[in-house]
Amino acid sequence: MKKVYLMLHIALISVALFLLSARAVASERSLDQYVPLLPEVLDKALAIDPATGLYVQELSAGVYLITDGIWQSAFVVSDDGVVVVDAPASYGHKIPGAIAKVTNQQVKMLVYSHAHKDHIGGSAAFSQFEHLDIVALDGVARFLAEKQDPNRLVPTVSFEGTKTLSMGGKTIELRQHRNYHSDEGDLFVFVPDARFLMAVDTLAPGYVPFSGFDLTSNFHQYRKVFDDILAYDFDHFIGGHLTAIGSREDVEQTKAFTEDVYQTVKRIHDETELPVVMAATAEAVGGWDNKYLLFKAFLDTVAAKSTTEIEGRWIDKLAGVDVWTDSHVRTALIYVRWDD
Repeated sequence: MKKVYLMLHIALISVALFLLSARAVASERSLDQYVPLLPEVLDKALAIDPATGLYVQELSAGVYLITDGIWQSAFVVSDDGVVVVDAPASYGHKIPGAIAKVTNQQVKMLVYSHAHKDHIGGSAAFSQFEHLDIVALDGVARFLAEKQDPNRLVPTVSFEGTKTLSMGGKTIELRQHRNYHSDEGDLFVFVPDARFLMAVDTLAPGYVPFSGFDLTSNFHQYRKVFDDILAYDFDHFIGGHLTAIGSREDVEQTKAFTEDVYQTVKRIHDETELPVVMAATAEAVGGWDNKYLLFKAFLDTVAAKSTTEIEGRWIDKLAGVDVWTDSHVRTALIYVRWDD
């Protein structure tokens, strides 16, 4: 019995020490302790024009990427007008001028990938175009009609599921793929002839996803979105953010990272004994009264162990691993603990 008690006491001490060290690491990481951006990511970064604050590139006949180095949108030039996909708040007002530099065709259609204002909060600049169709999913249209945000023009055309746009010899396929990011719905934009696919807020080539797997409201759906992307036949991929044009390899790498986070969190969660962590915390704080604190210590233990392990595997493979992995782990932990 004494031996069992001694082993338990040692276990409690080790857990308590781990909790203290994990909190210390989390609270003491200073700005100069984050790793520099990977050289290969820097090498692929698109060169933003300092005069305009934009980068514009024709990816395939009539299909253009436009970005400010943080957000990304696109436009398609046809023989009968221009279709724009998203108007980010940061540079939406510059898009009409950028289009005018490459074509005399008028903007006739604006497509919303989803409702978030960082991607469509510059759409008010398009009110200058007469007879403009603004196309979005039904859920997005209902949400924006309710919000009445002057910076996000309310859609004039909405649909559920799929819609094909045809204009001046160009075909653009719109398809809802789950609700992996936005509760109102998320849209893939595919131009078959250009082998161009835009799936906003799924991944950023060369980087881990943004905080909490791109602020996903449904990690179960988010895990599946990469197979949805890979089912398309594309050469050019736009994820809506950051410094590069994506490829199939970028999608596969982000999928591998996401699954590694999920599997690691699940394993460490299942291996970590809740009663042992709670007992160690109770001993450290002098009692069992603060139930929230005792349970938080368990979640913190799983998160800290998972983050340390994942960072060790990915720190030299993707940019931002030390910036956002803790948030990804927390998102996966909520899923593993309550939904998986």
